[in-house]
Amino acid sequence: MTQRNILLRVAYDGTDYCGWQKQENGPTIQGLLEDALARITKEATEVSGAGRTDAGVHAEGMTANFHTGAAMPAAAFQRALNSMLPKAVRVLEAAESAPDFHARFSALGKTYRYDFFTGAVQLPAERLYRAHAPCVFMPERVQPCLQLLIGSHDFSSFEAVGTRDRSKTEGRGAVRTIFRAECVADPVRPEHFSFRFSGDGFLRCMVRNLAGTLLWVGAGKLSREQFANILAAKDRRQAGPTAPACGLFLEQVEYPPPQ
Repeated sequence: MTQRNILLRVAYDGTDYCGWQKQENGPTIQGLLEDALARITKEATEVSGAGRTDAGVHAEGMTANFHTGAAMPAAAFQRALNSMLPKAVRVLEAAESAPDFHARFSALGKTYRYDFFTGAVQLPAERLYRAHAPCVFMPERVQPCLQLLIGSHDFSSFEAVGTRDRSKTEGRGAVRTIFRAECVADPVRPEHFSFRFSGDGFLRCMVRNLAGTLLWVGAGKLSREQFANILAAKDRRQAGPTAPACGLFLEQVEYPPPQ
C-alpha cells in the first residue's frame, strides 16, 4: 500500500496539556493527534512535530506530518480531526507533502513570541496567555541586548539544565543562529509588550530564559555589558529566571519554497 505523507498545521492552547511530546504523565498534543488519527485511519500512526513545546506553552502555527495508507483526501483530515479534538486544539490545514518531508528536519527556522504585561494588576482573562511581570519596564534598555543576539552564538547560558548530553562532541551543541530579535509594545494597551525571536532552532526553554533575563534588563537590574557577559559565559547560572510558560507562543515554522 502506498504511503502518503500528510502535513498538518496546528494551533493549540497549551494551558491544560503537558506539552507537545507524548508522555505517560498527562495529555499532550501529539498524543491527542495520534489517538484521533488511529480512529480515522484504523492505523497506528506516528505524528512528527516541528518542535517540542513544554507544558503550558501555546502554538499558533505548529507543523507536523504523518504517513498513512488511507485514501481520504488530505483536506478531509482537517475536518475529521477537528470533529474529534478538544476545542483547545485546532487543525488549521491538512495537505499532501513530499515523501521526504519531515516537519522537524525539513524546517529552516521557527518564530516564537513571548507576551507579557508589566502593570500592577493583570486582567484575569489574560493570565493564561500573557505573563505577569510587574515592574518598571524600559524597552529602550532591552534593544541593545537584542542586537547582541543576532547571528550565531553558543546559547548555553539560556538552555535548561540537564536537557542535553554535553559530553557529546558531534553536532552543533548549543550553537543556534538568530535571524531576528525584537521587543514590541502594544500600540493600544499600555504596559503590554512582546518579545519575538526568529532563528534556525532553539534549545529547550531558551526563549523563556531569554525573556526572563531581558525582563531584568528592562527593569534596570542588568546592563548591556552584563547581558553580554552572560551570553559569553555559557553558564545557565549566570542568567535570569525562566519566564512563565503561559506567555510563550510558537508563531510559525518556515520551510523551503516548494520546488
